[in-house]
Amino acid sequence: MTIQFNDETFRGAYTFKNSEWALKRFPFPFHEDSYMYSVNMEQHKGGPAGSIYEKRFDVDEHYLSEMRDRAEVLKEDPLRCQSLPNMTLAGWDLLELIMVSKSEDYPDMFELQRKGDKWRWINKPMGIDDSFTFLDEATLPFGPMEYITRQTQGDFVVLDQRDENLWMDAGMVTTQADWSLDFDIGMNFFEWHAPVPKAHEMGIFVRALKFLLNVQQGAPARRLNWTMTVNPLLDTSPENYHKWGTQKRTITANNIGEKQHLRVELQTFFRLPRSNALVFPIRCYLASFDDLMTVPKWGRRLHRVIRDLPEELATYKGFIDNRPMMLDYLSKFDDGKPTSNGIWPDRETEPLRD
Repeated sequence: MTIQFNDETFRGAYTFKNSEWALKRFPFPFHEDSYMYSVNMEQHKGGPAGSIYEKRFDVDEHYLSEMRDRAEVLKEDPLRCQSLPNMTLAGWDLLELIMVSKSEDYPDMFELQRKGDKWRWINKPMGIDDSFTFLDEATLPFGPMEYITRQTQGDFVVLDQRDENLWMDAGMVTTQADWSLDFDIGMNFFEWHAPVPKAHEMGIFVRALKFLLNVQQGAPARRLNWTMTVNPLLDTSPENYHKWGTQKRTITANNIGEKQHLRVELQTFFRLPRSNALVFPIRCYLASFDDLMTVPKWGRRLHRVIRDLPEELATYKGFIDNRPMMLDYLSKFDDGKPTSNGIWPDRETEPLRD
């Protein structure tokens, strides 16, 4: 399938939109009619065909617009991309992982030529054709992590593994759900997860860390996470809360279907070969309530999940004040019928079609 890239914005006029193709492959995050934190890790082995899971780094119709938005964020705030001195080799590892993956998975859009340490990278959608020397930062316009993540959808956190823990020592973070790389840089796994309610007493993070410390090269893992966003915003950072926080008060009964968005993160984990670091890509997908209600299963299930979610989780996810209005809207799409297992519209293993 040839991807048709949208010309859209995630700010200002908010011209973001999902095509029917994009909505069909949207990663609806609830596999049953209730939600509570769990480790919910699985191997990232690809499939089903056409889904966001099929390729190692998903490229979709929002690619070019997301890259423009990232460049704008970085122009306003360069600290959204940081790398501590110990993470330079991990940055080269990440560059290689993404270039190899994209050139193999999307050969019509990306090309990588390698002759020893002399590399040539061609990104056709962005009009990039660069030759450089691998492991020589002077031959790239940015550091290796920044260079390649300016061309890749989603945020990237690069974790150093030491002292039986993971440390957030590098990252490109411009599409985050209300957390700050500048605040968290240098923190360990438990420190940056400290604000999350309930999960600590449930032992979720102890189990998650144990799993992540044992991720092996060539055996990546994945999970879904979610929150809510008013308007199709990518940059919901604490640094810019004064710009987007007030938008929560613009929701009304008449516009909630259009303005309220479910924000889903595909979180993947790859072990890097030279540095032994763990890279944590966080890819954000957005869908409005109106879009989601076109899938009857999702309409029924979302109403039940939001209705029964504990108050502290609704607060943490950022929609406690708007929950009554959400439920008034969603209840109209819940006819009480049972829902099938899994996240796909009809059944868990439903293949997606181009």
